[in-house]
Amino acid sequence: MLTELENAAKVVGVKQVRRALASGRAKRLYLAKDADPQLIGPLERQAAEAGLEVAWADAMKALGRACGIAVGTAAAATI
Repeated sequence: MLTELENAAKVVGVKQVRRALASGRAKRLYLAKDADPQLIGPLERQAAEAGLEVAWADAMKALGRACGIAVGTAAAATI
């Protein structure tokens, strides 16, 4: 499922994902299992309220790589 991020229009990072969820632009949320629960918990709840599917990456590093960035990320979303 992470391969979908490679070519899709996306936002990366908690702040950008929060904005995409709030504006209704997010289509699917991606979260890293090893991210701080205090960071990703509110995003997961927001996605559930919006009826969005949440896909889980095993690690922040893997999610960052799937997004095409050199560092890990806790969250990403397709838009």
